[in-house]
Amino acid sequence: MASTADFRNGMCIQYNDKPCAIVWFQHVKPGKGGAFVKTKLRNLENGRILDNTFNAGEKVTEIRVERRPYQFLYRDDLGYHFMHNETFDQIDLQADLVDNPDLMKDGQYVEMMFLADEERVLSCELPPFVELEITYTEPGMRGDTASTSSLKQATLETGAVIGVPLFIEQGEKIKVDTRTREYSERVKS
Repeated sequence: MASTADFRNGMCIQYNDKPCAIVWFQHVKPGKGGAFVKTKLRNLENGRILDNTFNAGEKVTEIRVERRPYQFLYRDDLGYHFMHNETFDQIDLQADLVDNPDLMKDGQYVEMMFLADEERVLSCELPPFVELEITYTEPGMRGDTASTSSLKQATLETGAVIGVPLFIEQGEKIKVDTRTREYSERVKS
């Protein structure tokens, strides 16, 4: 058991029987009444941010969360299949546990977050940026430059469709930000 005096950013606690991480906290000592701690908690199962206020000294249950490296193998009717990089254990996940599954290609390295006591997967996260090849996009028009803020649709090798600048052409490799699903830059070959 931990108390509110032990709070720190990134600490994982059990809140309303859900695993949560402390994103932000502030100890408040008003002139009148007892002290309290205002917090923002991220639900580790669905990513939602919750605001909560704890009384100073209140006890909370600290939980252990582990991050483990995995490699994406393939997708079929049962879900997404992954292999641990060191033990070679394989697990399969449903699409709702995988962040941006359409940006993931075979052999992609991911990081999974586990609730250590239950050995339960909380989330599967791609690296911040992935390099993907454009399989189809309309050709750019003459006069299109890098300074143009217009975007056109491009289909990537994984089947995902994102907006790219007009000067990007079919067959080029680009970097995609997996957090925002936006074009980042061309990959230099």
